Amino acid sequence: MSKEQEAVEERRDTEDLLAVLDAADRIPSATRLRARSYELLSLVPGSTVVDVGCGAGRAVAEMAERGVHAVGVDPSPWMLAAARERWPQADFREAGAEDLPFADRSVRGYRADKVFHVLEEPGRAVAEARRILCPGGRIVLVGQDWDAIMIDSDDAALTRTIVHARADLLGSPRAGRQYRSLLLAGGFADVTVEVHTSVFTTPAMLSLVARLAESACADEAVDRDRADQWLAEQRRRAEAGRFLVAIPFFVSSASASA
Repeated sequence: MSKEQEAVEERRDTEDLLAVLDAADRIPSATRLRARSYELLSLVPGSTVVDVGCGAGRAVAEMAERGVHAVGVDPSPWMLAAARERWPQADFREAGAEDLPFADRSVRGYRADKVFHVLEEPGRAVAEARRILCPGGRIVLVGQDWDAIMIDSDDAALTRTIVHARADLLGSPRAGRQYRSLLLAGGFADVTVEVHTSVFTTPAMLSLVARLAESACADEAVDRDRADQWLAEQRRRAEAGRFLVAIPFFVSSASASA
């Protein structure tokens, strides 16, 4: 594949991901979860807060409305282009979670939402967060447990196979349940953990289910015919108002010790 073709594929993947993220962000439970993360950050007006893996920048804009200098960081230039188009007044920078463009002890808050599951070594990201946070600074990690996604289906065994196959393609699919241990190992204090389960019943989330099935096919965990039959059942459920996906989101917070 040529570089131009790779760029086209990356842009298409980004657009597909944005569609899924936008649909999820509009759900009331997601709005409440973001608000809870801001509350746990104990935002101090005028201070700098970094949103790692900011995606299209919604959280950056919402935190800026609360009076802080919010900086969005993401490794994807396509995501950052979308963020800058949506929020032209906001501050966005290209970087990964393991190498952030901030000086030691220079920020008051660190937030990462749906990020750590894609990292091969989430402990490195925690160490980097510890480096840039000032004493007393706050860290909040939010993310789903990809190995615990629940989907209502007539074929429970096939559903488990599809969910686990998708999880196995990620760097750290169970990072959410590991947040507490990661923060304790990273030297943080006052570590807390919560679990909020988001329930999706609208056809808009069929795109997420389709991505799960496609990943399972690509990994050869299931064949195309079985995946198509499973997707057809999910579409029938959506048409009949019987569609349901439940995803547990872990929210962990802590303070940087002096």
